[in-house]
Amino acid sequence: MSVPADNRIHPLIALRAVRGLLRDREDTRQAFLLVEALRGKTTLRQFARFCASESGRALLAEHPSLLAHLNDRESLAALPSGSLGRAYFEFVSAENLSAEGLVEASKIRATPPPAGDVTWFRERNREMHDLLHVVAGYGRDPLGEACVLAFTFAQNGSRGAAVIALVGAWRNLRRLRTLRVPRAIWEAYRQGRRALWLIGADWETLLAQPLDALRARFRVAAPVHYPQLRERSAAAAVAEDQMRLAAA
Repeated sequence: MSVPADNRIHPLIALRAVRGLLRDREDTRQAFLLVEALRGKTTLRQFARFCASESGRALLAEHPSLLAHLNDRESLAALPSGSLGRAYFEFVSAENLSAEGLVEASKIRATPPPAGDVTWFRERNREMHDLLHVVAGYGRDPLGEACVLAFTFAQNGSRGAAVIALVGAWRNLRRLRTLRVPRAIWEAYRQGRRALWLIGADWETLLAQPLDALRARFRVAAPVHYPQLRERSAAAAVAEDQMRLAAA
């Protein structure tokens, strides 16, 4: 299944992708299908805002590769402790992730999009996902993913991110059985609304900056509800995976 290369909403593709995510929360391909199916003109509106900002115009003039910076693990590991880049390196290393992995999972179109400013901008937004995990303070457990997608929706208006966050809210509420789950996700949305627009940030130069200073600069408040549930969410995910393997 792939998404046509146009700016229309594709509800049937989105519905199939939601069903896929309900079957397997780790199916990143279904998440990208859902985001693409519900994209519409959201990216074009965000791109116009990007072009209107001083930092956006400077980045467009240079077209830096955020992917290349995030894939340079040796340089990231050499950054000072407490910096954004070092924290990102420690995050992806602990979770066995890579920026290249997101690239592969995002290849859902029958033909690649044409090269150009908008494609570069979309790819840059894709590369930001794990950086937002680090900056906003959310782990890779199921609740952390739902929270960071609620934060993302508040930042970029992605309908797909909103739907995935809602699916995550429902799944986590069933698993953890506490009203702190929707509170945590709502808090993440409000956190994203209060923060400055991170999509326009010059991430390449920010990687060497202290993470705490960046959070203060971009008005990213620390979450309160999520940290109280993080260990419980991770343990429930492990138990769920073990049950799935035993039933296979």
